[in-house]
Amino acid sequence: MGNMETHDLSDKKYALVTGASRGIGCAIAECLAKESYRLFLTCRHSADRLTELANRLTAEYDTNVIPIMADMGKYEDVSHLFSQINHLDVLVNNAGVSYVGLLHEMSVAEWREVMNTNLDALFYTCKYAVPLMLKNHSGRIINISSVWGSVGASAEVAYSASKGGVNSFTRALAKELAPSNIQVNAIACGVIDTDMNSCFSPGEIEALRREIPADRIGQPSEVAQTVLSLLRAPDYLTGQVITLDGGWT
Repeated sequence: MGNMETHDLSDKKYALVTGASRGIGCAIAECLAKESYRLFLTCRHSADRLTELANRLTAEYDTNVIPIMADMGKYEDVSHLFSQINHLDVLVNNAGVSYVGLLHEMSVAEWREVMNTNLDALFYTCKYAVPLMLKNHSGRIINISSVWGSVGASAEVAYSASKGGVNSFTRALAKELAPSNIQVNAIACGVIDTDMNSCFSPGEIEALRREIPADRIGQPSEVAQTVLSLLRAPDYLTGQVITLDGGWT
Protein backbone atom coordinates (compact mmCIF):
# COMPACT_ATOMS: atom_id res chain seq x y z
CA MET A 1 0.00 0.00 0.00
CA GLY A 2 1.06 3.56 -0.68
CA ASN A 3 3.04 2.78 -3.83
CA MET A 4 1.00 2.72 -7.02
CA GLU A 5 1.80 2.58 -10.67
CA THR A 6 0.46 5.49 -12.68
CA HIS A 7 -3.14 4.92 -13.70
CA ASP A 8 -4.44 6.58 -16.88
CA LEU A 9 -8.13 5.79 -16.76
CA SER A 10 -9.61 8.55 -18.90
CA ASP A 11 -12.03 6.06 -20.47
CA LYS A 12 -13.44 4.97 -17.10
CA LYS A 13 -15.14 6.63 -14.15
CA TYR A 14 -12.62 6.97 -11.36
CA ALA A 15 -13.21 8.27 -7.84
CA LEU A 16 -11.08 9.10 -4.83
CA VAL A 17 -12.68 8.64 -1.41
CA THR A 18 -10.66 9.81 1.59
CA GLY A 19 -11.04 8.35 5.06
CA ALA A 20 -12.54 5.18 3.60
CA SER A 21 -11.56 2.45 6.06
CA ARG A 22 -14.75 2.66 8.11
CA GLY A 23 -18.04 4.45 8.71
CA ILE A 24 -19.23 6.94 6.13
CA GLY A 25 -16.18 6.59 3.88
CA CYS A 26 -16.52 2.81 3.77
CA ALA A 27 -20.22 3.09 2.90
CA ILE A 28 -19.46 5.58 0.13
CA ALA A 29 -16.78 3.31 -1.29
CA GLU A 30 -19.18 0.37 -1.38
CA CYS A 31 -21.91 2.45 -3.00
CA LEU A 32 -19.56 3.66 -5.75
CA ALA A 33 -18.12 0.20 -6.31
CA LYS A 34 -21.66 -1.08 -6.92
CA GLU A 35 -21.91 1.58 -9.63
CA SER A 36 -18.71 0.26 -11.24
CA TYR A 37 -16.52 3.21 -10.28
CA ARG A 38 -12.80 2.49 -10.12
CA LEU A 39 -11.65 3.65 -6.72
CA PHE A 40 -8.71 5.11 -4.87
CA LEU A 41 -9.38 4.73 -1.14
CA THR A 42 -7.28 6.35 1.56
CA CYS A 43 -6.94 6.14 5.31
CA ARG A 44 -4.37 7.22 7.86
CA HIS A 45 -4.09 4.34 10.33
CA SER A 46 -6.12 1.23 9.49
CA ALA A 47 -4.04 -0.39 6.73
CA ASP A 48 -5.35 -3.91 7.27
CA ARG A 49 -8.97 -2.79 7.36
CA LEU A 50 -8.59 -0.68 4.21
CA THR A 51 -6.84 -3.50 2.33
CA GLU A 52 -9.54 -5.95 3.36
CA LEU A 53 -12.22 -3.53 2.13
CA ALA A 54 -10.45 -2.98 -1.18
CA ASN A 55 -10.06 -6.71 -1.77
CA ARG A 56 -13.70 -7.37 -0.95
CA LEU A 57 -15.03 -4.62 -3.20
CA THR A 58 -12.77 -5.71 -6.05
CA ALA A 59 -14.04 -9.28 -5.79
CA GLU A 60 -17.72 -8.49 -5.25
CA TYR A 61 -18.15 -5.79 -7.86
CA ASP A 62 -15.49 -6.70 -10.42
CA THR A 63 -13.85 -3.28 -10.33
CA ASN A 64 -10.45 -1.76 -9.51
CA VAL A 65 -10.02 -0.64 -5.90
CA ILE A 66 -6.63 0.65 -4.80
CA PRO A 67 -5.96 1.19 -1.06
CA ILE A 68 -3.48 3.91 -0.14
CA MET A 69 -2.13 4.89 3.25
CA ALA A 70 -2.07 8.69 3.41
CA ASP A 71 -2.65 11.42 5.97
CA MET A 72 -4.85 13.84 4.04
CA GLY A 73 -3.91 16.61 6.47
CA LYS A 74 -0.28 16.44 5.30
CA TYR A 75 0.54 18.16 2.04
CA GLU A 76 3.41 15.80 1.29
CA ASP A 77 1.13 12.74 1.52
CA VAL A 78 -1.48 14.28 -0.77
CA SER A 79 1.15 15.43 -3.26
CA HIS A 80 2.58 11.91 -3.41
CA LEU A 81 -0.88 10.44 -3.88
CA PHE A 82 -1.79 12.70 -6.79
CA SER A 83 1.60 12.34 -8.47
CA GLN A 84 0.39 8.86 -9.36
CA ILE A 85 -3.10 9.69 -10.67
CA ASN A 86 -3.63 10.83 -14.25
CA HIS A 87 -7.42 10.92 -14.33
CA LEU A 88 -10.14 11.63 -11.80
CA ASP A 89 -13.89 12.08 -12.25
CA VAL A 90 -15.05 12.25 -8.63
CA LEU A 91 -13.44 13.46 -5.41
CA VAL A 92 -15.16 12.74 -2.10
CA ASN A 93 -13.47 14.54 0.80
CA ASN A 94 -14.62 12.47 3.75
CA ALA A 95 -11.57 12.17 6.04
CA GLY A 96 -12.26 13.92 9.31
CA VAL A 97 -11.56 14.02 13.02
CA SER A 98 -13.46 15.50 15.93
CA TYR A 99 -12.57 17.01 19.28
CA VAL A 100 -15.04 17.16 22.15
CA GLY A 101 -14.03 19.37 25.04
CA LEU A 102 -13.81 22.95 26.26
CA LEU A 103 -11.94 25.26 23.91
CA HIS A 104 -9.63 26.68 26.58
CA GLU A 105 -8.53 23.14 27.49
CA MET A 106 -7.65 22.28 23.88
CA SER A 107 -3.97 22.22 22.95
CA VAL A 108 -2.56 23.94 19.90
CA ALA A 109 -1.59 20.53 18.50
CA GLU A 110 -5.18 19.28 18.89
CA TRP A 111 -6.52 22.42 17.18
CA ARG A 112 -4.10 22.01 14.30
CA GLU A 113 -4.99 18.32 13.84
CA VAL A 114 -8.68 19.19 13.49
CA MET A 115 -7.98 22.01 11.03
CA ASN A 116 -5.39 20.07 9.04
CA THR A 117 -7.60 17.01 8.61
CA ASN A 118 -11.01 18.63 8.21
CA LEU A 119 -10.19 21.78 6.25
CA ASP A 120 -6.60 22.00 4.99
CA ALA A 121 -7.04 18.60 3.35
CA LEU A 122 -9.70 20.05 1.04
CA PHE A 123 -7.22 22.61 -0.27
CA TYR A 124 -4.59 19.93 -0.79
CA THR A 125 -6.87 17.49 -2.62
CA CYS A 126 -8.62 20.12 -4.73
CA LYS A 127 -5.31 21.74 -5.67
CA TYR A 128 -4.43 18.50 -7.47
CA ALA A 129 -7.86 17.16 -8.44
CA VAL A 130 -9.12 20.31 -10.18
CA PRO A 131 -6.46 20.35 -12.94
CA LEU A 132 -7.27 16.70 -13.71
CA MET A 133 -10.96 17.59 -14.03
CA LEU A 134 -10.28 20.72 -16.07
CA LYS A 135 -8.61 18.56 -18.72
CA ASN A 136 -11.97 16.88 -19.39
CA HIS A 137 -14.16 19.90 -18.66
CA SER A 138 -16.09 17.82 -16.13
CA GLY A 139 -15.92 16.51 -12.59
CA ARG A 140 -17.70 16.32 -9.26
CA ILE A 141 -16.35 17.25 -5.84
CA ILE A 142 -18.35 16.30 -2.75
CA ASN A 143 -17.28 17.41 0.71
CA ILE A 144 -18.63 15.64 3.80
CA SER A 145 -19.53 18.33 6.31
CA SER A 146 -21.65 18.61 9.46
CA VAL A 147 -24.67 20.51 10.70
CA TRP A 148 -22.31 21.99 13.30
CA GLY A 149 -20.64 23.86 10.45
CA SER A 150 -23.86 25.85 10.09
CA VAL A 151 -25.08 26.26 13.67
CA GLY A 152 -22.06 25.46 15.88
CA ALA A 153 -21.88 23.14 18.88
CA SER A 154 -20.82 23.77 22.46
CA ALA A 155 -17.68 21.79 23.36
CA GLU A 156 -17.00 21.25 19.64
CA VAL A 157 -15.76 24.71 18.69
CA ALA A 158 -12.80 23.57 16.58
CA TYR A 159 -14.86 20.93 14.78
CA SER A 160 -17.64 23.44 14.13
CA ALA A 161 -15.17 26.02 12.86
CA SER A 162 -13.52 23.52 10.52
CA LYS A 163 -16.86 22.40 9.08
CA GLY A 164 -17.99 26.00 8.71
CA GLY A 165 -14.86 26.46 6.64
CA VAL A 166 -15.78 23.39 4.59
CA ASN A 167 -19.18 24.91 3.80
CA SER A 168 -17.71 28.24 2.70
CA PHE A 169 -14.97 26.48 0.74
CA THR A 170 -17.65 24.45 -1.05
CA ARG A 171 -19.76 27.45 -2.04
CA ALA A 172 -16.80 29.53 -3.19
CA LEU A 173 -15.07 26.79 -5.18
CA ALA A 174 -18.37 25.91 -6.85
CA LYS A 175 -18.60 29.46 -8.21
CA GLU A 176 -15.01 29.31 -9.38
CA LEU A 177 -15.45 26.00 -11.21
CA ALA A 178 -19.01 26.29 -12.55
CA PRO A 179 -17.83 27.75 -15.90
CA SER A 180 -15.66 24.63 -16.31
CA ASN A 181 -18.58 22.22 -15.72
CA ILE A 182 -17.17 20.98 -12.41
CA GLN A 183 -19.78 20.73 -9.66
CA VAL A 184 -18.89 21.21 -5.99
CA ASN A 185 -21.37 20.35 -3.23
CA ALA A 186 -21.31 19.33 0.42
CA ILE A 187 -23.40 17.11 2.67
CA ALA A 188 -23.94 18.49 6.17
CA CYS A 189 -24.54 15.39 8.28
CA GLY A 190 -26.44 15.26 11.53
CA VAL A 191 -25.92 12.43 14.01
CA ILE A 192 -24.68 9.42 12.04
CA ASP A 193 -23.97 6.00 13.56
CA THR A 194 -20.16 5.99 13.26
CA ASP A 195 -17.12 5.49 15.47
CA MET A 196 -16.71 9.27 15.64
CA ASN A 197 -19.66 9.35 18.04
CA SER A 198 -18.21 6.64 20.30
CA CYS A 199 -17.11 9.39 22.68
CA PHE A 200 -20.76 9.80 23.70
CA SER A 201 -22.41 7.50 26.23
CA PRO A 202 -25.50 5.45 25.31
CA GLY A 203 -27.53 7.86 27.40
CA GLU A 204 -26.19 10.85 25.48
CA ILE A 205 -26.90 9.17 22.16
CA GLU A 206 -30.44 8.38 23.33
CA ALA A 207 -30.94 12.02 24.32
CA LEU A 208 -29.80 13.07 20.85
CA ARG A 209 -32.18 10.58 19.25
CA ARG A 210 -35.11 12.07 21.12
CA GLU A 211 -34.27 15.49 19.65
CA ILE A 212 -34.38 14.22 16.06
CA PRO A 213 -37.82 14.40 14.39
CA ALA A 214 -37.07 11.24 12.39
CA ASP A 215 -36.73 9.50 15.78
CA ARG A 216 -33.51 7.68 14.92
CA ILE A 217 -29.80 8.08 14.29
CA GLY A 218 -28.73 8.29 10.64
CA GLN A 219 -26.83 5.49 8.92
CA PRO A 220 -23.59 5.74 6.89
CA SER A 221 -25.42 4.10 3.98
CA GLU A 222 -27.78 7.08 3.85
CA VAL A 223 -24.86 9.47 3.46
CA ALA A 224 -23.53 7.21 0.69
CA GLN A 225 -26.89 7.30 -1.09
CA THR A 226 -26.86 11.10 -0.87
CA VAL A 227 -23.40 11.14 -2.46
CA LEU A 228 -24.74 8.99 -5.28
CA SER A 229 -27.73 11.31 -5.69
CA LEU A 230 -25.38 14.27 -6.07
CA LEU A 231 -23.34 12.40 -8.66
CA ARG A 232 -26.54 11.75 -10.63
CA ALA A 233 -27.91 15.27 -10.20
CA PRO A 234 -28.12 17.78 -13.07
CA ASP A 235 -24.96 19.81 -13.69
CA TYR A 236 -26.88 22.92 -12.65
CA LEU A 237 -26.86 21.72 -9.03
CA THR A 238 -23.67 23.16 -7.57
CA GLY A 239 -22.54 25.22 -4.60
CA GLN A 240 -25.04 23.58 -2.27
CA VAL A 241 -24.67 22.34 1.30
CA ILE A 242 -27.28 19.59 1.60
CA THR A 243 -28.44 18.91 5.16
CA LEU A 244 -28.95 15.24 6.05
CA ASP A 245 -30.10 15.15 9.65
CA GLY A 246 -33.61 13.69 9.93
CA GLY A 247 -35.09 17.18 10.38
CA TRP A 248 -32.97 17.86 13.45
CA THR A 249 -31.75 21.36 12.63
